[in-house]
Amino acid sequence: GRGVHQTTASTQLSSQLAALMASPSPWTPQEVEEYLGRFRVQDLLSEAVNDAVQHKASEPVAHIADFLAKLATADPLAITETPTAPIVGQQPGTSGLRKKTRVWMEGHYLHNFVQATFDALAQEGVSFAGGTLVVSGDGRFYNKEAIQIILKIGAANGVARFWLGKDGLLSTPAVSAVVRTREGGFKPFGAFILSASHNPGGIDEDFGIKFNCDNGGPAPEKLTEAMYDLTTKLSRFKVCAAFPHIDLAVLGTTKVGAVAVDVFDCTADHVAVLKQCFDFAKIKALVSRSDFSLLYDSMGGVQGPYAHKVFCEELGLPPSCLINATPLPDFGGHSAPHHGHADPNLAHAVELIAAMGLDKDGNSIPTPKPPPTFGAAADGDADRNMILGANFFVTPSDSLAVIAANADAIPFFKQGLKACARSMPTSCALDRVAAAKDIECFEVPTGWKFFGNLMDSGTGAYAKGKSYTPFLCGEESFGTGSNHVREKDGMWAVLAWLSILAAKNPAADVELTSVADVVKIHWTTYGRNYYARYDYEGVDKAAATKMMAAMSAHAGATGTEFEGGYTLKLLDVFEYLDPVDGSVSKNQGIRLVMTDDSRIVFRLSGTGVDGATVRLYLEKYEAPGGDLSQHAFDVVKPLAKIALAFSKLTECTGRTKPSVIT
Repeated sequence: GRGVHQTTASTQLSSQLAALMASPSPWTPQEVEEYLGRFRVQDLLSEAVNDAVQHKASEPVAHIADFLAKLATADPLAITETPTAPIVGQQPGTSGLRKKTRVWMEGHYLHNFVQATFDALAQEGVSFAGGTLVVSGDGRFYNKEAIQIILKIGAANGVARFWLGKDGLLSTPAVSAVVRTREGGFKPFGAFILSASHNPGGIDEDFGIKFNCDNGGPAPEKLTEAMYDLTTKLSRFKVCAAFPHIDLAVLGTTKVGAVAVDVFDCTADHVAVLKQCFDFAKIKALVSRSDFSLLYDSMGGVQGPYAHKVFCEELGLPPSCLINATPLPDFGGHSAPHHGHADPNLAHAVELIAAMGLDKDGNSIPTPKPPPTFGAAADGDADRNMILGANFFVTPSDSLAVIAANADAIPFFKQGLKACARSMPTSCALDRVAAAKDIECFEVPTGWKFFGNLMDSGTGAYAKGKSYTPFLCGEESFGTGSNHVREKDGMWAVLAWLSILAAKNPAADVELTSVADVVKIHWTTYGRNYYARYDYEGVDKAAATKMMAAMSAHAGATGTEFEGGYTLKLLDVFEYLDPVDGSVSKNQGIRLVMTDDSRIVFRLSGTGVDGATVRLYLEKYEAPGGDLSQHAFDVVKPLAKIALAFSKLTECTGRTKPSVIT
């Protein structure tokens, strides 16, 4: 009854139920399912069971009955302050807070973190009472349940309007687009993104939450530090326990007293932004060529609906160009070719790379039929991308540099590309393009939020400062984007590449210029930055931290000679001075730069949930007149040998080989 009274269609539902109950014949299974669905019986029972589990009820049946009885009579907007206690380890990293799913499901783990976020916003002077909040995620396990809990806590903290993507789905770049453009733009005070990005999903895998601010970008360090500090002091959280369960599958607005919950098409706002960035007609002419074919892998993540909208509805391609395009709570799980690890790289996107005629090391292999002309993939929350040609892998660093070199092919940059940036571990290929084109180029710490101020330069609080937009940026970890939103954007990168190919192939009766052709021409112009990343996952954090500290002690060293003829030019602990707001970010990784500009970089990653991940980045530059056809993994092996000896990684961590090389 409570569910019916709080919907705008209560009269219609009541009459339909009455008709169903009055039927002289027995109900069919379909009628039973319709009855349960219309009155959200199963949703409410699930909510009651979850509450019993969270409280570890000694008599779960009685607890469930009591929970449902209270819901039937309670005021949906009645606020309860529930006592709680601090929970250790709720410190957000560069991409929010990620833990095992079962951790989030236990007790008040989720409640504490969400309440601490509201408290931090209030502490930082953000006005959210009566405001609008976006809440959605990548569809992984616990996504829908977490949304319902956040609605209850948000309503208790004064949120007046919630924006939810249909089925609780919004890609990470789409969240940014929604915040920045929906209903004229900049209506929400922020967004909770429920995602652990490329990490596997499932009850025994990973779940995460990231808060984005009113510019559509990730929370700055000042806010995440305040969030963490408050989690260590939290004694209560606010909740509207009787706030109704919202049907995420139905488009429209549900009114709960003075609170409105809007469920909308998850693709509309993001696709509208993309259509402002690119010439879809030119791209459609390219992909319609008889000698062009495309294969796109959503890897069971949230990108599926967006891929269908862009490639099939907008560009006219058949659904057969899409694989793994249905969002799944476990991204396909262990039975999927990528084993539920929705990470677009050579190690995990095995179905796509096999179809494109490549092995896990990026080597060309024979295929039963000619591979597609163009291939691409997205990760779980669709902010990452991988670009492939037939029998050809484009490294993320090269992809970024190629886009910069061909920015005039992209309508978004019609006024000219003013500045660009890369994360510190990303190869210096971008720097060479920027120098040749006299474009400012910035080196920032890893984490998309560090690009945010450069994107916001010349606007808002920074209106009196220098503007660096239009702006292009990217990371070696398969992230690329511009200032069209404040997140990396996997679909944007793919459309940027298709725009470049369209510009290189204006006439349909001329042999196609391929992905490989574009990259090889780039190398003959700017040279090639041979590059690889070694990941050592699940390393003991204390041991990894001790190893990093030992290397940091050598900061300032120079002149050291290494095997293979390398001489050290610079060893430092990278820190970043933000040119927009003057903030300083320290301890962002260790750099060893050689006299020939080869680089070795070490950093600890904050995106895992178990232990620490040591990332080792290796880079060697080859000038345009040199040998540009070698395999990157072979070229950087001498640097890897130097890095392992200098760091004593094996002695410190016990690891004799990386978990993965990309």
